[in-house]
Amino acid sequence: MRILKMFNGNEVSVPDKLERIVSFSPAVTEILFNLGLGDKIVADSAFCSRPEGARYKRKLASYSTTRKDILKELNPDIILTIGGYQEILYNNLKDDMPVYIFELPSSLPGLLDLISKVGIVVNKKVEARNLELKLIKQYKNINTDIFFKTYFEMDLGGPVTFGSMSYITDALYVMGFDTIYANFDREWITPDFDFVARADPDVIIYEHKMYREFDYSDMERLILKRKWNNISAVKNGNVFITPGRLDFFAHHGPSFFTEVIPWTINIYNNIKNKIKN
Repeated sequence: MRILKMFNGNEVSVPDKLERIVSFSPAVTEILFNLGLGDKIVADSAFCSRPEGARYKRKLASYSTTRKDILKELNPDIILTIGGYQEILYNNLKDDMPVYIFELPSSLPGLLDLISKVGIVVNKKVEARNLELKLIKQYKNINTDIFFKTYFEMDLGGPVTFGSMSYITDALYVMGFDTIYANFDREWITPDFDFVARADPDVIIYEHKMYREFDYSDMERLILKRKWNNISAVKNGNVFITPGRLDFFAHHGPSFFTEVIPWTINIYNNIKNKIKN
């Protein structure tokens, strides 16, 4: 048995070998699968969808609620959560069950750091370092010599954008997209649509709600409703919708490096080529 300290100062006892894991963080769940522990997960959250195997685990939680009676029946060795939106869940469980809460990353390197920390908690340190090394190689294609003024929005049951304390803002900047809310010292922000219009971004990136069908006709209606027709991003055709029906930038697991970074770099290069031509 090991005693591990968390970022909030609390401690939890963790067995050397974990046989029954509950993971309520989609990012942590994906990391566990990558570390070879998918078969040890006895339950996860409704939003754990990567990799494929995570979708077939028993679903026991939303963002901040769960069934404590079922959790106790499962008798997990450890319950894994993450800060930010899941701190309510952590506080509800910590006095009755073994829960470890990871700090929510605030930068792109923080996503790699999360892998390292998960590896420490589940005693898969070498495997975690090897995964980090593999993902770091995704950086090799990043070569930003100009920056595009960008507005990023995500539908989380309502419009949300991100300030300086979010890994999304940091990651976008690393890839050449300087967001108009980057100097707001917060993580989540309810956007001011008039401010967006005045800022006149060169690029708009929009992430629709998870599992929702959303295409460019929907985006056009949104732009019309907000009276954004004269924004440079709209006039120049630089409005982009994240692909697929799953969360994209919102998901900060290993697939951020294998899916989000290549997609974003491709957008960056396409805009640069369009400018040159």
